[in-house]
Amino acid sequence: MGAHPHRQTAASRSRGRLTATLALTCAFLVVEVAGALWSGSLALLADAGHMLADAGGLGLALFAIWIAGRPPTPAKTYGYYRAEILAALVNAVVLLVVAAGILLETYRRLVAPPAILGGPMLGVAAVGLIVNLACAGLLHGAAETSLNVRAAYLEVLGDALSSVGVVVAAALVVLTGWTLADPLVSGAIALVIVPRTWRLLRQAVNVLLEGTPAHLNLAEIQDAMRSVPGVRRVHDLHVWTLTSEREAMSAHVVVDDVRDSERLLETLHAVLHARFGIDHTTIQLETEPPAVLRIQGPSSA
Repeated sequence: MGAHPHRQTAASRSRGRLTATLALTCAFLVVEVAGALWSGSLALLADAGHMLADAGGLGLALFAIWIAGRPPTPAKTYGYYRAEILAALVNAVVLLVVAAGILLETYRRLVAPPAILGGPMLGVAAVGLIVNLACAGLLHGAAETSLNVRAAYLEVLGDALSSVGVVVAAALVVLTGWTLADPLVSGAIALVIVPRTWRLLRQAVNVLLEGTPAHLNLAEIQDAMRSVPGVRRVHDLHVWTLTSEREAMSAHVVVDDVRDSERLLETLHAVLHARFGIDHTTIQLETEPPAVLRIQGPSSA
């Protein structure tokens, strides 16, 4: 049984807020890079890298909304869902390169600290904190109803914390002249970027390899299907991800009576949707093969 509904999601209803947040993030990203070059602050540049990660996440969220609305074609029967995963893969690789560059520059600046303009650094960092809080305010309400938006909201909050670190570093430079605060904060920000980017990369690769989604357990799915009256056992069970928050499943199900196929398929689909959020199902019903009868020859005299 296949089900592939195209319905409006909570994330799609938040398209406007996501777009506004992305516009604010990208606009300040340019300002922050310019401020980093002007002031000589590596912490500002690292925070810009963090905002680049946010921009990538917001862009992928909007891309997922758009791509989910495109119908499949005879040439692409699943539509263009995997395009989002490919974009996530590229985004993760770019961010890892950025983080590596920041960590290398952090080491160089710890060895030979350069001059830093603390005033401009503090001003740009303060504006960045305001922008991040404004973005968080835009996404706060929708984050309660959509996992996609909630992920973007948490990323923005993480960047707000990063901005707080830059503000503190800038204040230390202005008040005490301790320029080592700048590379220390930049290194900390880069170390924050790496783990979440590595998780994104692993998730993207797992989807492209059609691995089982990390949040789903095949044994639990099999047990749930076997609990349906009329189902004897399940074999050749496969679950994979089409795109974010959309999984597909195929299985062979041995049943008591295939003449009851309509009820069985409807019940199985309802269970898979309610318990595991799987909407795209392909289930083949079959009966147990007849037992092989042992033919005995005539008894010997």
